[in-house]
Amino acid sequence: MLAQLKRRGKKIVFTNGCFDLLHIGHLRLFKKAKTYGDILVVAINSDASLARLKGPKRPLVPERLRGELLAALDTVDCVVVFNEDTPYEILKQLKPDVLVKGGDYKIADIVGRDIVKKVVRFPVVAGHSTSSLIKTIVERYADCR
Repeated sequence: MLAQLKRRGKKIVFTNGCFDLLHIGHLRLFKKAKTYGDILVVAINSDASLARLKGPKRPLVPERLRGELLAALDTVDCVVVFNEDTPYEILKQLKPDVLVKGGDYKIADIVGRDIVKKVVRFPVVAGHSTSSLIKTIVERYADCR
């Protein structure tokens, strides 16, 4: 599908992550990413991949539901799930034009930078992360056990 869109002159933008608890930083990233092209592909870590990266208590939201939530966003055109620890293989298959990552990544550390024409870093929204959301929930509801 993406190859066909590229042949028609559409510019493909790619971003990836766990997106375990959707927050404002994610939404702003998607909105900004979409400005770099016509089709925004969001790749999410599978449940197994996310658990390897974040630990055995994650994910909080299963991949099927994370994908459904992301696909419902106006800025997201396509959602794919990858099982590897990095999106390198899916990037090799999809060959997007632009790769967008959060500003907490150095260009040299961005997986797939050698595959795409352009890499864009988007500033992290301070104070907003899945880890900080989890911490807040645990702190505020610790007495509910």
